[in-house]
Amino acid sequence: MSFTYLQKIPTPAQILEQMPLPAALKKIKIRRDKEIIEVLKGRDSRLLLIIGPCSADDEEALSEYVSRLAKLQDKVRERLILIPRIYTNKPRTTGSGYKGMLHQPRASEGPNISQGIKAIRRMHLRVLSESGLTAADEMLYPGNYPYLEDILSYVTIGARSVENQEHRLTVSGLDIPVGMKNPTSGDLNVLVNSVQAAQTAHTFIYTGWEVKTTGNNLAHCILRGAIDHHGQSIPNYHYEDLIQFAELYSRRSLANPAVIVDTNHANSNKDFRQQPRIAEEVMRSLSRSKVLKKMIKGLMVESYLKEGSQEVKGKAFGQSITDPCLGWDDTKELILKLADKSGA
Repeated sequence: MSFTYLQKIPTPAQILEQMPLPAALKKIKIRRDKEIIEVLKGRDSRLLLIIGPCSADDEEALSEYVSRLAKLQDKVRERLILIPRIYTNKPRTTGSGYKGMLHQPRASEGPNISQGIKAIRRMHLRVLSESGLTAADEMLYPGNYPYLEDILSYVTIGARSVENQEHRLTVSGLDIPVGMKNPTSGDLNVLVNSVQAAQTAHTFIYTGWEVKTTGNNLAHCILRGAIDHHGQSIPNYHYEDLIQFAELYSRRSLANPAVIVDTNHANSNKDFRQQPRIAEEVMRSLSRSKVLKKMIKGLMVESYLKEGSQEVKGKAFGQSITDPCLGWDDTKELILKLADKSGA
């Protein structure tokens, strides 16, 4: 037999019963969801800033980081809505490497998915309780979403998942915003097709049930740059790129057309230090075009307590063990600048 059965995974119902979302935190989530949705529907002029480490690998460091974000949120609340990136699953291009806290609740130890499920829910609950900020997570595996569905305010579908039918169908049943990244090829028609599929009603198999969805009119696009057949990065955040994409987007009859610009990944050629420059260029583009001002709803930034990255064995507190990130001082400066420019 090709499979070795290690342990039975607890069901979402079991985990939610063991680790419920307290009533006070439910109220925070309802309020935060409404604010974020109002931005995507064009009823709130604030910008969304989805910001945090490449991967959430340490509960203590994440709690410290998001608590700092919460203090900044108080200062910039009139201009920005900060959404912490708490990404607990990580895609691996070659299949090797750290796959996120859900797989490895302790990065230095081997996989234990049952414990990982508990670890990521505990971390999300703690962060929300301490900061008052509901978070974003990546839907790498649609079957994992029910373990966090009562906590998250935003979900991302990655560049390698956006063409997958199961992801598109699952998004159609969510009631929160979902940002769908352009594929690594950079094919923007594929991206818009994904959003259209997610906004459409479907009947399919989900968590052992035949389910019917109404479509998610909050599904939207994230531009993260592309990789050509030579392995070279091709950015898609420049003014001309954004105008061209706005024209493509407008030709589809999609609800709430919206774009988030990812300042890292192929847009920065994975040079994390370029993210503030890219963010400022996008802000200038918004000031030049009413179309872009209406369509672009925010930015995505990779940031942590300590800049750069490290090997897992290093374990410097608050430094990424996957892609390198901005450090806190540069993060704070960027957030304050964006708040200032968004009011211009």
